[in-house]
Amino acid sequence: MGIVGESGCGKSTTAKMLVGLVRPTKGEVFFQGQDLFKASKAEMKVLRRDMQIIFQDSSGSLNPRMTVADLICEPLKIQGIAKQERRLKLKRLMETVGLAEYHADRYPHEFSGGQRQRIGIARALALSPKFVICDEPLSALDVSVQSQIINLFKDLQAEYSLTYLFISHDLAVIRHICNAVAIMYLGKIVELGPVAQIFSSPLHPYTEALLSSIPVPDPTAKRKRIIFKGDAPSPINVPIGCRFHPRCIYMQEICRSSTPNFVDPVEGHFVSCHLRSSRQSIRYSAQLT
Repeated sequence: MGIVGESGCGKSTTAKMLVGLVRPTKGEVFFQGQDLFKASKAEMKVLRRDMQIIFQDSSGSLNPRMTVADLICEPLKIQGIAKQERRLKLKRLMETVGLAEYHADRYPHEFSGGQRQRIGIARALALSPKFVICDEPLSALDVSVQSQIINLFKDLQAEYSLTYLFISHDLAVIRHICNAVAIMYLGKIVELGPVAQIFSSPLHPYTEALLSSIPVPDPTAKRKRIIFKGDAPSPINVPIGCRFHPRCIYMQEICRSSTPNFVDPVEGHFVSCHLRSSRQSIRYSAQLT
């Protein structure tokens, strides 16, 4: 599952809420049928075995005073895993993410950005979780390193049967690695559906504009770029009606006063937009486009 949106739209906050690092002001978060924010400390300790997060900043998320061995083994130690088993697990995890055995006694500052991200991945996998949140894990890496980490994510998913929530600004990465994608704007999901449908037939005007910005590796290709009007409104003072209406090229009077429902005019493909809320309106808007 991918999440895409502008900076400040709430992607990382959502990620932290899903693993219980940030408490929601309202609403609920369920994991394996249990409300995280009603669970006791003992229950959360058990639940955390099955859910982990890989942070965007590989430097800031690793304690500079701890060695790689200590960083990867810390969750195992907290969960009461025996010392001998921790050593075996450490060796196996480092091999899995592409780190050498001699790296275990080094500190985070001695590694490149890509290597530090591998340490973060190994730490997230230490407890064999079922669900891993990847909060923009590629944004601070060189392009050549990004491709290696993407391939590593895909290999790990196949090996460990992982479910990812993958947050990224790079739509090409989302298309390559995800099965479904949610488009987020000002703290709200405005479109949700299978990756193939979202990329071939976007329903929300915001999604259309995002997709029109994807670079094409052909200097002769001509594309119609959709440019937003103005800047994104403040998330503290969200516009009345549709959140996107101040910047929307299809804006109508109803968009100013009424919040659109989140519906699926195409089965399995959801959208929050007055213009695209029914099959008839989709055909009409396609003619406009």
